[in-house]
Amino acid sequence: MIKGDCQTTAMGIMPHTDVNEAIKLALSLDIPFWPQLPRVSFYEDMYVQISENFPGIIVNEKEMRVEWGQDKFYQELDNYALNMENDQFYTLSPAYSKVYNKFLQQDLTNYEMIRGQTIGPISFGLQIKDEHKKPIIYNDDIREMFFDFIAKKIQIQYRELTTKNKNAFVWIDEPGLEMLFMSFTGYTSERAKLDLSNFLSKLPGPKGVHLCGNPDWSFLLTLGLDILSIDVLLWGHIFTRYIDQLKEYLARGGIISWGIVPTTTGELQEENILTLVNKIEEMWDYLVSKGLTKKQLARQSWFAPARCCLINQDGHETVEKSFTLLTEVAKAIKERHL
Repeated sequence: MIKGDCQTTAMGIMPHTDVNEAIKLALSLDIPFWPQLPRVSFYEDMYVQISENFPGIIVNEKEMRVEWGQDKFYQELDNYALNMENDQFYTLSPAYSKVYNKFLQQDLTNYEMIRGQTIGPISFGLQIKDEHKKPIIYNDDIREMFFDFIAKKIQIQYRELTTKNKNAFVWIDEPGLEMLFMSFTGYTSERAKLDLSNFLSKLPGPKGVHLCGNPDWSFLLTLGLDILSIDVLLWGHIFTRYIDQLKEYLARGGIISWGIVPTTTGELQEENILTLVNKIEEMWDYLVSKGLTKKQLARQSWFAPARCCLINQDGHETVEKSFTLLTEVAKAIKERHL
């Protein structure tokens, strides 16, 4: 069973332009991670990073866009087939992440766990479009292929991270999941659940999903995940109402990473340790009224910032304050309930 105990972690995307400062901040948490720093380079963007070596991908650095071309796909398909069993082909290269490779140079042995991350296949497929502006997730010819490709990338990342800490894991960031439950999408939630379940079965180590939006929470709580990371600052009042699925998820030993500390300057100025602890207590009070205990919740909880943020005018200052406050909030809750 994964240890919860009010440990701290955070999302991968950070606003820093200094790689060393970003890594130092990530290492300040209980469960550190390698930061994704799109302000350092477009190649540090999570969609760009996962696209490396997938046939047909066009990285338009000037317009900061990733696309997929069918003609280019067929031109590169033979090379892809030749390299399908080559692990090096799936490794995140220094050209696509200086930060990841710098992270792997750190001494990570003394942490309870360490984490990697990548964009998930559903979000990738919805975001990347072909020359006709159609998301590639609707392309039946390549959908299974890029699901398998991303799974292989995660397998390699996991293997590399476990050389630094045996309790490494890689979660997937799936902001696109929220779109599945909107009427205009042509990729149904039923098909997505089947595809995602099959995808998760191929992943080594603990299986986790992060998203900042508000999907149908029963979809995620019944997916067989070990870790679910969410923005409870905004969506906790809805998430906690899925009480039956939540109870079953916790009964299986699942961890909830409660994203509670704001990362935008205005929001952060309105909060402090007491207000944020009270927000968690209010949500947990509701769950206790439905039969859970706060001790169980604390034992199966992590705490994190509510979401990633690249929009603050002060660069990385607000985010660093958020991380400091996060540590204080987690400590306060741990002292109350463990």
